[in-house]
Amino acid sequence: MASEVIHDPAMHRYELLVDGVQAGISDYQLRDDQIVFVHTEIDPTFRGQGLAGELARGALNLVRAESETRVVAKCEFISRFIGENPEYRDLLTR
Repeated sequence: MASEVIHDPAMHRYELLVDGVQAGISDYQLRDDQIVFVHTEIDPTFRGQGLAGELARGALNLVRAESETRVVAKCEFISRFIGENPEYRDLLTR
């Protein structure tokens, strides 16, 4: 099972692809110098495989690599993920 997280700026989302099939999305809004994560969802057929964490990790890594934008985690999952993974907390205070 090959997976990757891609950024779709036109749709304001990060997508998790598993073997080329969209397995999940993390939607965001841009506000000034902030990227506000508002919703993360894994397709029901892919749930229970730890893919939401993979999506969150990939999306946050792409934010770090692509910009100096500060992350605001309105999405409950992204907020919890950052709380449990301190290596991403710096994204909240950029």
